[in-house]
Parts: sequence; C-alpha cells; structure tokens
Amino acid sequence: MDYYNVSNVDGFNLPVSVATQGGTGECKASSCPANVNVACPTELQMIGSDGSVIAGKSAYTAFNEPQYCCIGAYDKTETCPPTRYSQIFEQQCPQAYSYAYDDKNSTFTYSGAPDYVITFCT
Repeated sequence: MDYYNVSNVDGFNLPVSVATQGGTGECKASSCPANVNVACPTELQMIGSDGSVIAGKSAYTAFNEPQYCCIGAYDKTETCPPTRYSQIFEQQCPQAYSYAYDDKNSTFTYSGAPDYVITFCT
C-alpha cells in the first residue's frame, strides 16, 4: 500500500499534481494547482531578485513556534488545530496537506504497483 499526498506544510513555491496510473485504489490525484504565492501573507513571503513573491514559507519556518509545526505540547490532533496560516493554504488547495493533522482530505492510498505522474505547473 502506498500513501501519497501533496504537502504545503513546509511551504509553497509552485503548483503541482501527483496522479496515479495502474494499480488499484481510489485513483485520486493529489494536487495544489493554485498559485498560492498570490495569497501568501507578507510575513511568509520569500521575495525574488526581481521583487516578486517566489515562494511562501511555512509559519513554523517564519516564526519558530511549536504550534505551527504540531510539536511539543501541540503533538496531538486535539492540541494542534489548523492555524490561520494553514487555513490560507487549505483554502487555495483543499486536496493538499496544509498542516500536520490534515489527513481527512489530503492523504490518498493506492496499491498494486502504480506509477506516479508528477506534474509541475507554471
């Protein structure tokens, strides 16, 4: 059994999709087709040499606070709810992981030796 997903937990830089071919299972694509850079809050933005937003950091990387990475006292589903930052990622890409406990709509399974097609969008 393979588990696969697209994750924005550590940040975002460009739209991507992971799809399966062959095998058996739900046959769903996991994707983040939106350009999350456009909605990225200023405090998470990484700016390129031309002044444009080229990526968005995770809140944990930006602030180094355990509640943004679900560690320490925040290491359980009950103590680590979505944050306003993870919700921005979730709104843009509901099929992608937005925080550590975002399993319900973001993790897919497949079996039977599937091939994966990974597409980076620009």
